Amino acid sequence: MKIISGSAHRELSERIAASLGTELADVTVTAFPDGETFVKINENVRGQDVFLIQPTCPPTNQNLMELLIMVDAARRASAERITAVIPFFGYARQDRKDQPRVPITAKLVANLLSAAGVQRVLTMDLHAAQIQDFFDIPVDHLYAKPVIINYLRDQNFGDDGKLTVVSPDVGGVKVARAYSDALGATLAIVTKHRVSATQVEPMHLIGEVEGRDVIVIDDMTETAGTLCSAAEILEKNGARRIFAGVSHGVLGDLGRQRIRDSAIEMVITTDSV
Repeated sequence: MKIISGSAHRELSERIAASLGTELADVTVTAFPDGETFVKINENVRGQDVFLIQPTCPPTNQNLMELLIMVDAARRASAERITAVIPFFGYARQDRKDQPRVPITAKLVANLLSAAGVQRVLTMDLHAAQIQDFFDIPVDHLYAKPVIINYLRDQNFGDDGKLTVVSPDVGGVKVARAYSDALGATLAIVTKHRVSATQVEPMHLIGEVEGRDVIVIDDMTETAGTLCSAAEILEKNGARRIFAGVSHGVLGDLGRQRIRDSAIEMVITTDSV
């Protein structure tokens, strides 16, 4: 087995290798002056089971292209099997035609990975589970829920029995229900209206949160618009303390500032990006 790391998340790759009692393969990943990516695998991978670890988080296009080039390098070096380990799958929100004349970019990325030579994909908490169907190769879809739930239990949130799990939109109800069942908590839903890519408006709260600890569960946050809008309506409805549990914390400057200015006390996330 060979584990190859791209430049997107070297630290995570090193921890994975350490957990397996091995070391990362020696690979050179550099860029030419014009910005083109160059990859060279500096050891023999012929007949090896190769795992390429590269979340396609921002800069998304750069990290995706680097992954494709690494896959091509491994394929041409006669690797036996190539698995793309993509903890965060970029472009996952473009998974359907919701307007005229728009692409389904998540499907395009699936095609690109297969065409490059990927034989298996390992990813976590896809924005839409049906993205697995975009691939004609095996996809291992993992979940952050067990890790986040263990952490929530250790923190004793709502230890007086007053704990509510909140889905910040209707589409996340199924995941939020799984969290609430595991934690023995009640469930609430905030419906929202998305104004733009960076702005959402909360509309209604369904459920009881007054005097209760609240955990808002979402698969990812980038600008924190959804989280902070939900926190606003929860605070107005008397929530005691507000926390957030997010699988992928793709937080830029805007998202960090919004969270600092919001009623959210803590954001719990994984190290996928």
